[in-house]
Amino acid sequence: MNHLDVQRLRSYHGNTHDFVTLLRFDPCISTNSVNPDTIFANNEMSLQDIEIYGFDYDYTLAFYSSHLHTLIFNIARDILITKHRYPEGLRKYEYIPNFAVRGLHYDVQKALLMKIDAFHYIQLGTVYRGLHPVPDEEVIAMYEGCHVPLENMSDFYGKSSHGHTMKQFMDIFSLPEMTLLSCVNDFFMKHNIDYEPVHLYKDVKEAIRDVHVKGIMYRAVEADIDKYICYGEQSQAVLNKLSEHGKKMFLITNSPLTLCKGMSYIVGKDWRDLFDVVIVQADKPSFFNDRRKYVCQCVALLWDRIHRLEKGQIYKQGNLYEFLRLTSWRGSKVLYFGDHIYSDLDLTLKHGWRTGAIIPELRKEIKIMNTEEYMHMMTWLQALTGLIEHMQVHRDPASSSVVQEWIREREVHRQRISSMLSLGSLFRTYHNPTYFSRRLSQLPQQSFPRRTPLQQGVSLFGLRQSCCPERLATGPQNQSRIK
Repeated sequence: MNHLDVQRLRSYHGNTHDFVTLLRFDPCISTNSVNPDTIFANNEMSLQDIEIYGFDYDYTLAFYSSHLHTLIFNIARDILITKHRYPEGLRKYEYIPNFAVRGLHYDVQKALLMKIDAFHYIQLGTVYRGLHPVPDEEVIAMYEGCHVPLENMSDFYGKSSHGHTMKQFMDIFSLPEMTLLSCVNDFFMKHNIDYEPVHLYKDVKEAIRDVHVKGIMYRAVEADIDKYICYGEQSQAVLNKLSEHGKKMFLITNSPLTLCKGMSYIVGKDWRDLFDVVIVQADKPSFFNDRRKYVCQCVALLWDRIHRLEKGQIYKQGNLYEFLRLTSWRGSKVLYFGDHIYSDLDLTLKHGWRTGAIIPELRKEIKIMNTEEYMHMMTWLQALTGLIEHMQVHRDPASSSVVQEWIREREVHRQRISSMLSLGSLFRTYHNPTYFSRRLSQLPQQSFPRRTPLQQGVSLFGLRQSCCPERLATGPQNQSRIK
């Protein structure tokens, strides 16, 4: 290719960039945004076919303020110090609100936090040891590339067990756990303290578990409910509307009995009258798979096995098989809402229930995607990728050098886009869906960005709307329309 042809390649680049810049000011482009309150659907669903609505509690009916993650972090950190005899110097570390995002993987043996795509490839630039990124060259050397073999990945429920070295953090409560892991790693490295990464992971996991299982977090929330729980003024109205339309409702949650005060705060003191069945301390996901635990009734702290579920009562533990036997609520007439795609939302695949995923991060991501800066950068990134694909057929040194310039420019652009979303999007790596996104797309469910699934509008439920999937170019994989 001669000098004139190289100049022509560069002119393609310049003209395309100018065209993309002009599009930035096009009113048709600037108004082509996604509604942050949109419901996203993987499968079509008609609400007129739904007879029973089920709910999780945490981050489904109850949405917590940012203070809760700080509380969990501080309590777990102090447990490490007092119970596990970790150094007092850890008290200097505080929770970092935007350090991590859901769906990240943690290499238990190497003490590395990272983002992995749907095809088990590590996204370079997202690997952290402690609080600092690991150079790409070091990551490639450690893993002999960027691919993580299937046998090293977490099991079906995201846990690191049976030889799996990767733990995936899937629920919103895991954000303080990831931050605490990183802070403890950071402290040990700064002070040149030798430690066993596997033992550190287990200690942090146990400390976080104590915060939840021993009721420490729930007692703190109950003591200062205004600080930790966000009041949802529409929840009671929507639940009442469902009840008025003859819909059955149930609540299955891992939360303890202390949630009563939270439900009274969110819905009203007569909240029990709205639910046909309430089960606490369900121990999900075991609730959906373990046949050994029986449903018990809580009366004056006495736990008795029961043979009938009564409205207005509160039950403990149990399992789904007994729940189905006692209620006969089976198949696609049931719609269950939860925030954990492993412990809440694989019900469709096993039992035929419809499921709705509560993903608060959707709203934030969509708002960023709707900004003029983001849309301009994404348009230019797609145009630049098109140039590379079209022009890479030229193999002479001069044109190859130009194409390599464009590839480097694209890499810088990708990093700029990723930086707008803190460790990147919950749904995408540079050009592939995330591991989280792939797991979500395997479930024929709906995804809701709001803090409760019903706040899309009180009039929505009890009517005859349908959620229909529609492919999106970027961001979440499908967008629903209410018809």
